[in-house]
Amino acid sequence: MGTFSIDINCDVGEGIGNEAQIFPFISSCNIACGGHAGTEESMSEVVDLAMENGVKIGAHPSYPDKENFGREVLDISKQALIQSIKEQMFTFQTILNQKDAQLHHIKAHGALYNQTAKDGELAKTYLEAISTYKGEAILYVPFGSVVAELAMEMGFQIWYEAFADRNYNADLSLVSRKLPNSLIENPSLVVEHILPIIKNHKVKAVNNEFVKIEAKTLCVHGDTASALEILMYLSQELPNQQVQIQK
Repeated sequence: MGTFSIDINCDVGEGIGNEAQIFPFISSCNIACGGHAGTEESMSEVVDLAMENGVKIGAHPSYPDKENFGREVLDISKQALIQSIKEQMFTFQTILNQKDAQLHHIKAHGALYNQTAKDGELAKTYLEAISTYKGEAILYVPFGSVVAELAMEMGFQIWYEAFADRNYNADLSLVSRKLPNSLIENPSLVVEHILPIIKNHKVKAVNNEFVKIEAKTLCVHGDTASALEILMYLSQELPNQQVQIQK
């Protein structure tokens, strides 16, 4: 058993179709609820796989924007966004209820995740939309974010999340996907990236500065080309580094 312990999560149900391969190597998952990707059929299939593999189940709501995969800030009214998120969560929760499955956490997707980290009004809107889940689901949120602070004030339980396959700027924002160094796809470089996060609560930013960060869960994006390769390598290498993956 390792000296350190970390949850590994993955965004799934997004049409990639690699869930059966990656689930043995992760401990929690974030299932697309129909906003940026996902159908009732895909949600049902992925929930089944999560239950079979003992993976904690999370909802992954988004801006209702399949055209841009939820990765662009959407010009949408507060009420329309609240309605969409509520509908996404209702659909997902209905499927969980049918299977007697437990909702463990909620994690916003893409642009909604990134914008709620710094936009207080949007963060309030998001938290209002999911407020009925306050007592039962953990929120996965970035360290030092506006949404994390507001969520704690409102009584949500939170887990800080960091990204295993993404590079950081010195302000803890993620390097834009439009830039060539946004992704970390080499498994050994992913380990090099996450060990300081796990052991020292610091992340090496792209300017080579080490910045304070906290993380109880680390994300590997399911649509990263080398996601399976990364996760298999983590399962082998992390125990050698005294790090246990939570199950």
